[in-house]
Amino acid sequence: MQHSNALNRLNRLPIGRFHKVTLLAVSFAYFFEFADINTFATTAPKLIKLWGVTIDQVAYVTSMSFVGMFLGSIVASTMADRWGRKRALLVTTLWFGVFSFASVFSWDIVSLGVFRVLTSAGLAAMTVVAVIYVNELYPAAVRGKFQAYAIVIGICGTPATNLVASAVVPLNDWSWRLIYLWGALGILLVLFTRRLKESPRWYESRGDHAKADEVLREIEASVAAEKGPLSEPAPPVDEAPQTRAPLKLLLQKKYLIPTLLLTVLWVTQTIGFFGYSSWAPTLLAKEGFSVQKSVFYVALTTVGAPLGSYLAALVTDRFERKWCLAAFGTVIALCGLLYGLTFNPVLIVVFGFLVNMFERGYTALAYAYSPELFDTRGRSLGTGVSYGLGRLSNAAGPLIVASLYQGHGYRSVFYFIAGTWLFGAVALAVFGPLTRQARGATQKPRQEVVQVP
Repeated sequence: MQHSNALNRLNRLPIGRFHKVTLLAVSFAYFFEFADINTFATTAPKLIKLWGVTIDQVAYVTSMSFVGMFLGSIVASTMADRWGRKRALLVTTLWFGVFSFASVFSWDIVSLGVFRVLTSAGLAAMTVVAVIYVNELYPAAVRGKFQAYAIVIGICGTPATNLVASAVVPLNDWSWRLIYLWGALGILLVLFTRRLKESPRWYESRGDHAKADEVLREIEASVAAEKGPLSEPAPPVDEAPQTRAPLKLLLQKKYLIPTLLLTVLWVTQTIGFFGYSSWAPTLLAKEGFSVQKSVFYVALTTVGAPLGSYLAALVTDRFERKWCLAAFGTVIALCGLLYGLTFNPVLIVVFGFLVNMFERGYTALAYAYSPELFDTRGRSLGTGVSYGLGRLSNAAGPLIVASLYQGHGYRSVFYFIAGTWLFGAVALAVFGPLTRQARGATQKPRQEVVQVP
């Protein structure tokens, strides 16, 4: 049986320029994903004044955006399997950039809502593809760390957007449109096109071993030229080519259990995070803070986001990811609750800072953990479906938040968000599989040294 031994050949590579360029490209895509994902939240308080938008309309636009995310996630898994990881990454990033640009020209809340749904589909699709891409190109022993590094850089898009919004949105009656122009700059990922490699593991899964070997030789030659002779990879394991994974594949016990667990992970993360980030500026404004102050306070809290991703990079490959996720989720629940119990500006910023820091660490850990629960055949489908269901769940999240706020007040929103995070943390602690030993087992290179032609 033919083989190209992609997994073991990639696993024994030292980190070189190839990995760093790939990291930069993925981080760039993440930066503008995170920059774009909160643009509606930062402009909603202004639109309430300009267009007479109601809280319910904000909720509906936000809800429909998550329907778009669900559809994007499902389509992304098919695209990544059919077209390849690299091409899918480029197409999905271009998609969300184009429709973010279209949002600049929206003329009412309905047109803006349509453009945000289409943008959100691209944002979620890009995330699914990027997670799979990093998982398949980096050595198993460090892939979690580099996934987190990509988030460290990418998450800077959130505070950058909020700080830009705090300065630009209040300027005049049209300046809010510039925030969507900012989010559209992800289109510039095309500048990295020639520097990115297709995943050899994707080629191998399709039975195209010649193409997989060609790409592997290019990567190995690049790393060897920089780092010297490479160690011999572990012996290959013969695998039959994988056909396109049908949706019913996830009904098999091998795939069903991790899919259900990851669905809980992404449902609680989505409702918990977006319930907080999408509503914080609007709710603060409704509680008497000026639009400028509410956006500025939220901008300050998001400065903690890159630190959280860096914290995840420090712990993700040293400890079991499930325990890190459970710990981070519990801290987020506590800090989010305290955020909702105070109206002191300093405490709002402090607790908001901690929520953002640990949530972004949680997300970086989840991006590394999710694809590890599947083999190559089920990875794209399982990751896409579970992530998509998580995003779809938040179609109801904003409606719940709006109902709680109008029926029971500001603090009830944060009781709900804290409870959501705590439920996810307990589910991971009780049911989450351990993955650290499996990662270590794939990273035991043999000692022979070979020269790469």
